[in-house]
Amino acid sequence: MNAEFFTAIEDIEKEKGIPREYMFDKINQAMLAAFRRDNPDAADNVVVEIDESKKKIEMYVITTVVEEVENPAVEMTPDQAHKYSKKAQPGMQIRVPVDTREFGRIAAQSAKQVIIQGIREAERGMIYDEFTSHEHEILTGEVSRIDPRSGSVSLKISSNSEYTDALLTVGEQIRDEEIYEGKRMRVYVLEVRKSNRGPQVLISRTHPGLVKRLFELEVPEISDGTVEIKSIAREAGSRTKMAVWSTAPDVDPIGSCVGPRGGRVASIVDELGGEKIDIVRYSETPEDYIAAALSPAEVISVTMEEDGKSCRVIVPDNQLSLAIGKEGQNARLAAKLTGIKIDIKPANEG
Repeated sequence: MNAEFFTAIEDIEKEKGIPREYMFDKINQAMLAAFRRDNPDAADNVVVEIDESKKKIEMYVITTVVEEVENPAVEMTPDQAHKYSKKAQPGMQIRVPVDTREFGRIAAQSAKQVIIQGIREAERGMIYDEFTSHEHEILTGEVSRIDPRSGSVSLKISSNSEYTDALLTVGEQIRDEEIYEGKRMRVYVLEVRKSNRGPQVLISRTHPGLVKRLFELEVPEISDGTVEIKSIAREAGSRTKMAVWSTAPDVDPIGSCVGPRGGRVASIVDELGGEKIDIVRYSETPEDYIAAALSPAEVISVTMEEDGKSCRVIVPDNQLSLAIGKEGQNARLAAKLTGIKIDIKPANEG
């Protein structure tokens, strides 16, 4: 029985990655709790010894030899003690083996629950640690369930050998994106929370960080630091503006992101369901940066206001609607990208 028990512990360590030392500690706690349930007077005089080399688990009650017994749970007379040690005499402490088969049914069930709970806690802790390390990163998941009432989507996501469920709420979904059970999706890990049911992984398809991480995966110049993403403004499912900068004079940051024949940006656009992506050149000169951010519209001039937080932009008359964009989207994203409030005027009003 003991040999089978130790083999089971080894299997749990291999399959679930739970350290055997952790399991032995939980087993120790469970056995002590089970014994004390039926023997409350034993108090702290109970000892559990787990010998992995001999594949043995033994429990003892530390009992004091006395002439007159007041607490039978932890005391015995010399005659009783001679059964365990022929040298026993008053004042000595001896270890009395406990037959764990004599545990009461309720106590044994309690011990089992402590062990099971210990395994669950360890698994949850390992899952939490694993997925916490991926906060603000991209993971791939498979849609396992779509809630017909709330519209929230559950995905089974994995990292190394760990799996868990993640929640994609309606607010974090790309509008009009087709989602069905079994579909594999890349998601951005917003946050990992602890809960009574285990780690709760919150994910997003709308966060600007998803676009940033996708470019980092797709563009070697970004992953090696040659090209930097300075800012991203996004209206998920519709349009994204991204400002990039190169640390090497001979490297074109926009060309690197677009890729040969537009292949790099095209794969990201496909991943995002056709979302339009404008890649512009970052500049430390606000006027140049703002002009670039309003692409594809042409800009005649940019005048910064004294507060440094707003500007006036003059565009050709025939470029006004392009600069503003449909429902103001182009100007809105440019302002979000640069952090500057933009007032756009046509040349005939300038």
